[in-house]
Amino acid sequence: MTAVHTTEPPRLPVRQKVAAAERGWGGVSPMLTRLAAERATGILFREHGTLHLADGLVVHAESSCAPGLETLLTAHGTLAVEVWRQALGETDDDHQAGHLAGLRLVDAGLLTLGAFELCRLTALYDAAYFVLAPSSTPGRFRYGTAPAAGHRAVRRVPVAALERETLRRRDLLHRIWPDAATDEAPLARTDLPAAPALTRRQRAVLAQADGVRTAPDIARALGHLAFHTLVDVRRLAAAGVLAPLRPAVPEPPEPPLTPETAEPPGAVGAAPEPAPPPDPGQPPPLPSRGRPAYGTADPGRPASGYGMPGLTEPLPPDPHITLLKRLRDALEAL
Repeated sequence: MTAVHTTEPPRLPVRQKVAAAERGWGGVSPMLTRLAAERATGILFREHGTLHLADGLVVHAESSCAPGLETLLTAHGTLAVEVWRQALGETDDDHQAGHLAGLRLVDAGLLTLGAFELCRLTALYDAAYFVLAPSSTPGRFRYGTAPAAGHRAVRRVPVAALERETLRRRDLLHRIWPDAATDEAPLARTDLPAAPALTRRQRAVLAQADGVRTAPDIARALGHLAFHTLVDVRRLAAAGVLAPLRPAVPEPPEPPLTPETAEPPGAVGAAPEPAPPPDPGQPPPLPSRGRPAYGTADPGRPASGYGMPGLTEPLPPDPHITLLKRLRDALEAL
């Protein structure tokens, strides 16, 4: 017996769980994971907002679904609106205007660095949740230069930490109430006879539900974080006191009338009346090819008035009767 030595087949690739956890539990956005790995600098544009990166780290997030830094600083008296607008007008960077305005206020002593950093990180995570939401359009990245020098004083967020927090928030909302329609649809109060005990913040959210405002609209009106408002909305929906208004489904249009489906004039919604019975004194109608049988009405021609009502042609004369009439006329003429 001859022994044959062969090379061992290559091992199948095995997914490294530790590396996947470091990438943000498998990755919410593959493009964002790749940009973080290559330490890219620029702006990532997605369907619901933008993420600003510097050396692969997130420094800022913007979304139309979440209140910005201005709302969080001015809604509850932390900063006057006029002071913020003045600082915002002195900046010359459209994409980093909020950050630069906040740093100007910190340098001017009108805002502490701790308060600014807390509001900035809170607004970043709040907007990033919506930016990293499932999207129907692909994202695009625009490479750019490094942010302003003042951004060295603020904390940058790793992409993995941002993705882990986004997934944790998704899971929390799903456990509270699995219907995601409450996040985007207009909200209205229900007619529940016995409402459960609500917190002050939940009562404030419920008071804003007028059938027109959505959860982001309510968060902006109250000066609250958008994600916290989503939590309150889903808890109210689970309690049965709040419900989303779903769009009405249009009824399918009626098919156009065709010669096969059109009804005859004068018989809309009703069957045509049956023809009167034939006269017993008349012989039965004889069928003919290519035209209606005698004794039946032809809908394509008017009645002639001979024979029974509604007939189109008179009955044919009997030849025996005709011959008898001629003999009678001849005898009478003698």
